[in-house]
Amino acid sequence: MRRRMARGQLEGLDRYINAAQEATDRAAGLTHRLLAFSRRQTLDPTVTDVNELVSGLAEFLRRTIGPAVRLKLRLDAKLGPILIDRNQLENAILNLGINARDAMPDGGTVTISTRSDPPPKEGKDAVRFMCLTVADTGMGMTPEVMARAFDPFFTTKPIGKGTGLGLSMIYGFASQSGGRVEIESAPGAGTKVHIWLPLYIGEKRPAAQGAARRRSPTEVDLSHLRLLLVEDDVTLRFTLEETLRDRGIHVETAATGSEAMALLADEDRRYDVLMTDVGLPGGVNGRQLADEARARKQHLSVLFMTGYAEQTVFSDQSFDESMQILFKPFTTEMLDEKLNRIVDYVNRRLNN
Repeated sequence: MRRRMARGQLEGLDRYINAAQEATDRAAGLTHRLLAFSRRQTLDPTVTDVNELVSGLAEFLRRTIGPAVRLKLRLDAKLGPILIDRNQLENAILNLGINARDAMPDGGTVTISTRSDPPPKEGKDAVRFMCLTVADTGMGMTPEVMARAFDPFFTTKPIGKGTGLGLSMIYGFASQSGGRVEIESAPGAGTKVHIWLPLYIGEKRPAAQGAARRRSPTEVDLSHLRLLLVEDDVTLRFTLEETLRDRGIHVETAATGSEAMALLADEDRRYDVLMTDVGLPGGVNGRQLADEARARKQHLSVLFMTGYAEQTVFSDQSFDESMQILFKPFTTEMLDEKLNRIVDYVNRRLNN
């Protein structure tokens, strides 16, 4: 009898846990959208082929917008890469696709196009841009609606059908990425949303992101990694330590930046990865710790954890491929993805 009651109690507890997890996910999503609008979210930029990203997203977008809406792609084959947060750009395209679908209740056409801007006249060093456009054949916007389109929480959709944060999030994301967003629309004439983003000029080629995301932790050997975990929250530090050890990683821990620096100064200790919270007590944040650590150990990879961080912590030129960011709250799957990226980077470095 006691066992049956215990099972029933556990089943009831599962429902509460699932409800709490869903509420946490919604709150995290809302927080990230607000940070995006205010241009204070932490981005995770990688060199990206926009045409490849749009093409890979097309089938999912077709299923999302439904059979009544036709999706057309017009992609500039000569388009160069950009340095962008892929997840945020995918979210922006999906948001615009859903907005276009809702503006065409009787069906219509969504066209996603890319193009390069003409070369700037100010000189060869001037920033060049590419333009991603999502156009629909829907009902269009009035001038009054267009004037408020980027306002947070402004929406023309019925209650429960939209938060009013989609376009404001896209506006903040584009601005923080060095670009801009513009809208062309008129009642009965459809809507075009143009996102301008700076082209990337550099030696790096677009990373094969899809392959890294599809792999599970069991397919990647992490047992050779030696990791220093820096987190001031005792419960989170313990949980992360156990999770990392379960993946075969050798883990040492510190609660503050000064404790971490003492371990890093020990010549007998070798670390491949520094995994640190950005907001640390004691006057040294995670980015400052990482910079000092990499000055001592040049081949050290860094995995930052943050729920919120100033843009300036990550916006300078020293942020490179050997650094990854985890946004709190994160799942073990998200952690595995970042570890896979780090292993990819370490393997490429060793093979070069």
